[in-house]
Amino acid sequence: MKYKYPKTDLSDFLFEFKGKGHYKVTYTSPTTYKSWSCITNDMELIDRTKNEDSPKRKYLNDLKFICKNNH
Repeated sequence: MKYKYPKTDLSDFLFEFKGKGHYKVTYTSPTTYKSWSCITNDMELIDRTKNEDSPKRKYLNDLKFICKNNH
């Protein structure tokens, strides 16, 4: 039987304003509880995730990729 991993959700992220168009984003895996952090100035992606009531999964996965790969 294949294990189903939980889908990426907005609650997996912590957003911390770091000044003038920069956010520190921390992603915590709901499966392993490991955390990855990055500082991003991609305000378009922040607007599409943090500032939305129900963001699209594509944008959440994009943000997760940035955190896990320090882009």
